[in-house]
Amino acid sequence: MPENTDFSTLFNDAGMWAALIAACIGTYFWRGLGVYLSGKISQDGEVFKWLSAVTYAMVAALTLRIILLPVGLLATVPIYIRLIVSILALLIMYSKPGERMVPALLTGTFGLVLYGLVMNFWS
Repeated sequence: MPENTDFSTLFNDAGMWAALIAACIGTYFWRGLGVYLSGKISQDGEVFKWLSAVTYAMVAALTLRIILLPVGLLATVPIYIRLIVSILALLIMYSKPGERMVPALLTGTFGLVLYGLVMNFWS
């Protein structure tokens, strides 16, 4: 590869289209293989139980990370506010499981928005 290669010549229109097509083929190949293999795996089997456990563990870990070690704008909110809003949302969600997911999400969202509005008003 020459030393003075300009990126605009490497990533011209044809190169961009080729990269997009290669990415689509790669993505849809694995998706298609997943759909094909999913019909051969029992939903009550150990593989699905393990996948379900790993999925729930990852969601729980990411949720805790967002609450305890946030980045960006959420990092400016004190930890006790994040914990209070999270506990309120959990209490609402567990009051009637299955029926309270949206109110719990709205409680968390509006709780943090309200905190931001109050802090901007008093500052």
